[in-house]
Amino acid sequence: MRPKKNPELEVGRNSSLYFAIGLNIMLFFSWQAIEYKTYEDEAIVLDMIVMDNEIEEEIPLLSMNTPPPPPPPVAISETVEVIEDTEEIEETIIESTEVSQDDVIAEVVRVEDVEVGELEEEVEVPFALIEDVPLFPGCENVKKSERRNCFQMKMNAHVTKNFRYPEMALDMGISGRVFVIFVIAPDGNITKIRTRGPDKMLEEEAQRIIKLLPKMIPGKQRGKPVSVPFSLPINFKMAEQ
Repeated sequence: MRPKKNPELEVGRNSSLYFAIGLNIMLFFSWQAIEYKTYEDEAIVLDMIVMDNEIEEEIPLLSMNTPPPPPPPVAISETVEVIEDTEEIEETIIESTEVSQDDVIAEVVRVEDVEVGELEEEVEVPFALIEDVPLFPGCENVKKSERRNCFQMKMNAHVTKNFRYPEMALDMGISGRVFVIFVIAPDGNITKIRTRGPDKMLEEEAQRIIKLLPKMIPGKQRGKPVSVPFSLPINFKMAEQ
């Protein structure tokens, strides 16, 4: 049985190729349609610019007052007059102070006639190491082993008796501990008072208390009066309300 269709005349053989070509053609026309631009006609007016004559402005001339030049220097002639020295001046002869072997020494000082003075050195012995501690007035009749405690008790009693809290420091709420260092001199007087504390007002009060100390019986080292430094802390503490 013979086929009705001719295989050589098949219609759908190149359909995909034709479809691609048609698609590219349509895309090209669509792109051209999108990119197409139109412009509106605008009225163009041509005008002529007429320029007037330029205005010439006259610039006034300013005259500046310049000072006149200085006058030329005048030559001053000086005359030098020579005066003869008629006064005679006596020359001063300076005698040499050097001593030669021919000079005679009028006085001979012997070694025995030279007095050598002893140089006293100020020796400070700490309170904890001194042999005989300084005596606070009232501790003279106390045993030697108890004199340190007597000194401490008398010192604390003196501070308590003369203690006065500075009013300004009390109002400002200033408190703290002041360290006082002073020296009991060989004559028993209180010297070299130094203070260190949190505020100047407290330091001044501590210094005032130490200045009120009585004259002490000086401390002795090997039977000789010496200077004895002593350190004392004073607490400034406000009472709790």
